[in-house]
Amino acid sequence: MQSVTSPTVARLRRGYLRVAGPDAADYLQRMVSNDVEALPVGAACDALLLTAKARVIAPLRIVRRSEQDFLVLTEPELGEVVRAQLLRMRFAAKAEIEDESWLVLGGEEVLDARPAGEEVGDEELERWRIESGIPRWGSEIDERILPAEAGLDETHVSFSKGCYPGQEPIARQRYRGKVNRKLRVLDIEGEAEPGDELQLDGKSVGRITSAVKGVALAYVRVEVPEDATLDVAAKPGSARLR
Repeated sequence: MQSVTSPTVARLRRGYLRVAGPDAADYLQRMVSNDVEALPVGAACDALLLTAKARVIAPLRIVRRSEQDFLVLTEPELGEVVRAQLLRMRFAAKAEIEDESWLVLGGEEVLDARPAGEEVGDEELERWRIESGIPRWGSEIDERILPAEAGLDETHVSFSKGCYPGQEPIARQRYRGKVNRKLRVLDIEGEAEPGDELQLDGKSVGRITSAVKGVALAYVRVEVPEDATLDVAAKPGSARLR
């Protein structure tokens, strides 16, 4: 995965929640896919909030600010969704769940202070995201996508922690099953845009989810050869897997 070349920085839009209290660590540990209790103070991890059938409710980044205080970051349009889900499932856990706003800039999502370096705009940030193969809610991730299809099982899931909603399907997929498609980065020649179908020898093998000039993200069937050149249906364009 590529990273932003220092000293380039970009402003990120995020939704935020504060989860704090004596039971905050235990509660988050039981609710999300990664090992929150193992985080030292000041550290962060990626995680998923899932349904019982392992469908994605929201991708998360969780920052441990103290032993009993966590900042939960998600896509800006999912802040209220995450808050409502955590409140609904809280039961008797002693954990406050509140909205909280911060200024965040990337690559490593720095809180509070702007990193040194030249600031780039949304277009450059989107190109970096696509070239890095990073899925985004509403483009590559929604309730229909399996975490393994988007590669999120490698970055957002702990397979050694205790139970959480969706754990059994996630584990079964990893150890016993397979996926039929995977998120891939494509080099594009010609035209392409989200929603375009990808074809190999006239057969549909994938669909583009995000695109900027020269590069795109797409879900592509796993049997497509690595050296294949794909046609962008109904467009004067072609695509090659990276």
